[in-house]
Amino acid sequence: MDQLKANNRLLSLDVMRGVIMLLLAAESCRVYESLHELEGGVLFNSIITQFFHHPWHGLRLWDLVQPAFMFIAGTAMYISVARKRAKGVSERDNFRHIAWRCLKLFLAGTGLHCIYAGRLVWELWNVLTQLSFTSLVAYFLVRRSFGVQIAVALAMVLLSEILYHMVQVPGFDQPFTQGHNFGAYVDTLLMDKINEGGWVAFNCVPTSAHTILGVTAGKLLMQPWSNAVKIKALAAAGGIALLVGYGLDLSGISPIIKRICTAGFVITSLGWVTLLLAALYWWIDIRDHKRFTWIAVVIGMNSIFIYLFFETVGAQWVNGAVGIFVNGFTGWLQVPAAIQAVLSALAVWVLEWYLCYWLNQKKIFFKL
Repeated sequence: MDQLKANNRLLSLDVMRGVIMLLLAAESCRVYESLHELEGGVLFNSIITQFFHHPWHGLRLWDLVQPAFMFIAGTAMYISVARKRAKGVSERDNFRHIAWRCLKLFLAGTGLHCIYAGRLVWELWNVLTQLSFTSLVAYFLVRRSFGVQIAVALAMVLLSEILYHMVQVPGFDQPFTQGHNFGAYVDTLLMDKINEGGWVAFNCVPTSAHTILGVTAGKLLMQPWSNAVKIKALAAAGGIALLVGYGLDLSGISPIIKRICTAGFVITSLGWVTLLLAALYWWIDIRDHKRFTWIAVVIGMNSIFIYLFFETVGAQWVNGAVGIFVNGFTGWLQVPAAIQAVLSALAVWVLEWYLCYWLNQKKIFFKL
């Protein structure tokens, strides 16, 4: 029996979501930062560097986390909407639910920037803010054909690329230069400021492709086709996307730059994320390898909650509170300061995972 028909859930999707949240939690707990401070040799340092965003032109593992998050949001949306329709939920009620959720995502994303700054600010760079837009766009394509979904996704990427090249505003007429591109110009209009790291709010337009094609993946996985056909389709799509994305980069047409989500980046990241979903679907849902998957699932089931938690309470208080005790006890044992930082970060990471485990055991799930 088809996996989705049997239980309306994809374990591979839950695992993928959980792994993403584990990785994001580790960043908030300063696991990567503390490991980066260690003197671990060239190989060790090169591995840890993969858990930091590339400064501009290039691609690292960490640059794929947000695309994966937005992609599976689309996949989960399709499965959820399809399940509700099967139960007789009206289109009006479905839209009302999605629209309300997008509003809450937007408010949470903008609110987080106020917490980061310690004052009221108007900034639109957070992933939740971006997701509030891409989810709404993707929802309107849920009932469309594969061809329409793919066409619209590519059109969003192409539109962004054209605007970056064609809009020649003085000072913002260099499409691939940090702080001097179309995205930075839009930020001056929306927020009267430019992000020091080169991030732009206009990324919500090209990255709509991630969520739209996540919907496409969900639609594919719910078809009454054989698992072999589904795997081949995902693998072929991922392979083609990688060829096109790296081709755009190597040719210089559209370099891979995550911070402004160029066509080269969006298409390349789509390739990697699609191949990852295909691999997890094959290994977990088809081959039925479920051992240890619960470690990721328990945090994935409360993904938005734990994200908001470690970005606020965790970063503002838990990190420091745990550090007092870990550093205090390890200090008595004469543990080097760099190792203390790693142990403290790992302790917070485990503690935040256990919070999700406890919520899961109590059947408490927070939804937006």
